[in-house]
Amino acid sequence: ARGHGDGGAAEQASQVRATNDGTEAGEHADGKLRGARDAGQRVTARDYVCRMTIDAPLLDALRTRGQLYQYTDHLPAALAAGPLRAYCGFDPTAASLHVGNLVPVMGLRRLVAAGHHVVALVGGGTAMIGDPSGKSAERPLLTADDVAANGAAIGRQLRGLLGDGVTMVDNGDWLGATGLIPFLRDVGKHFPVNGMLAKDTVRSRLESGISYTEFSYMLLQAYDFLQLFQRHGVTLQLGGSDQWGNITAGTELIRRSVGGVAHGMTFPLLTTASGKKFGKSEAGAIYLDPALTSSYAFYQFWINTDDADLPTLLRLFTMLPDDEVLALEASHADAPHERRAQQVLAREVTTWVHGADEYARVRAASAVVFDKRADPASITDAVYETLCTAVPSATRGADALIVAELLEALFGVSRSQAKKLVQQGAVTVNGVKLSPDAVTLPADTAVRGRWVLVRKGAREVGIVAVTAG
Repeated sequence: ARGHGDGGAAEQASQVRATNDGTEAGEHADGKLRGARDAGQRVTARDYVCRMTIDAPLLDALRTRGQLYQYTDHLPAALAAGPLRAYCGFDPTAASLHVGNLVPVMGLRRLVAAGHHVVALVGGGTAMIGDPSGKSAERPLLTADDVAANGAAIGRQLRGLLGDGVTMVDNGDWLGATGLIPFLRDVGKHFPVNGMLAKDTVRSRLESGISYTEFSYMLLQAYDFLQLFQRHGVTLQLGGSDQWGNITAGTELIRRSVGGVAHGMTFPLLTTASGKKFGKSEAGAIYLDPALTSSYAFYQFWINTDDADLPTLLRLFTMLPDDEVLALEASHADAPHERRAQQVLAREVTTWVHGADEYARVRAASAVVFDKRADPASITDAVYETLCTAVPSATRGADALIVAELLEALFGVSRSQAKKLVQQGAVTVNGVKLSPDAVTLPADTAVRGRWVLVRKGAREVGIVAVTAG
C-alpha cells in the first residue's frame, strides 16, 4: 500500500516539525545538516527537530501514542481552525492490506474520532506505475485486471475498518483520463529535475537504476493531492515517514498551480524492539484477508507479541484510553506470565479487523489448542470449523477412521511411528487416551457425528472432519 515513501526532509527544512527534542528547523539546523552531509553522514527527517510545544490536541494525542513523526509548519493552526478533510493513499499492489498498513489506517481513524473528515484513496492508477519508495529494484508491473481486483478488495477492507463515514476514491478515475501532453504542461513544469533527483526515493536508486516510469511516481501522487484538494476540499495528506518527499511535492504543487495551502503529516515506520520490520511472521506477511492469513493466525500474531513491543503496539493499534493502557502495562509488569496485555491487544485488533463474532471463535479455538482439559463435546461447530483453518486437519468418511492413517495425515508421521505413539499412550481422541492396541475408531467417536479432536503428546493438535458414509 502507498503511505510509505520518501524521507526527503533535507529540502523541506522550513516546513518540518518533528516530535523529538532538538534545535529549531532554521539556519542553525541547516548548517548542522550541511556539516553532516559534508562528513558523509546520512541526513533523515529526524535531523529536523524543533523545541516547540504542540498546541493542537490531535497532534499532542498522536505524539503521546507514538504515532507522530513529522508535519508541515502550519498544520497546528489549521487543525485549531476547524475540521479538516484528510486523505491517505493505498496502492493495490497486493490482494489485501497487511498489518503494517494499519498504522496509517489507525491515523485516519483517530482523525475521525477527533471530528475530521477522511478520504481513503485506492491507487488504481498509481498501482499501474509502482511506487519506488523503500524499494531497491523495480516493482513488477501488474495487469489492469489484477489492479482492479486488488483495488476492489482493498476498498472493501478500508470501508470496513473506517466505517460508513469514510469517502472512498480511486485515482484511476482521473489519472486514466489525463492526457500526457496536458499532464506534462500543467504538472510537470512545476517539478525541477534536480529537485526530484535529490529525493531519497530517487537518489537511493541512482546506482541500481530507476525507470522513468517509477521516477514519475511522485508527480502522480502530487497530482492526486491536487485533484482531491479541488474535488473534495482535502487539505491534509497522511503517510508513512518515508512518504515525506511525495507528500510535500503535493503541497508544493497545490501552492504553485492554484495558490492553495495544504498540509502533510507522517507516521513513524514501525519496527519491533529487536529491530525487525513489523508485520512479518515466520510464514510471511500478516494479511487482513482471512483467505491469505486465517483469522486464527491473525489473532495468534497479536497474542504472541513480545513483552518489549507491548507499550508501542497498545498505543498504536488500539483506541483504549491512555490511563487504561498504563494500567495494563502495570498489570503486565506484575504478572507477565498471565499475558493479560497481549490478550487485550489481540482482542482489540482482531475485533476491529474481523469482527466480534470471529474474535470469539478464534479465542475459543485458541483455548482448545492450548488447554488439554477442554471438553470436545462442548466445542461448537463454528469453533471446529475455525480450528480446521488453524491446525492440521483432514476429512474422512465415518467408515475410514484408521488410527495410523489419521496420524500420518495430521502430523506427518509414518505408520510405524503412529503405532508406536499409540502404544506409548501419546495419542488422545476427543479427550480419551487410545488403548495401546487401537487400530480404528468407532463411527460414534465423532462429536455430533462430525468432529474428531486428536492430540499427539502435549502440544500437537489436529482435527478430523467426518463425513457420512
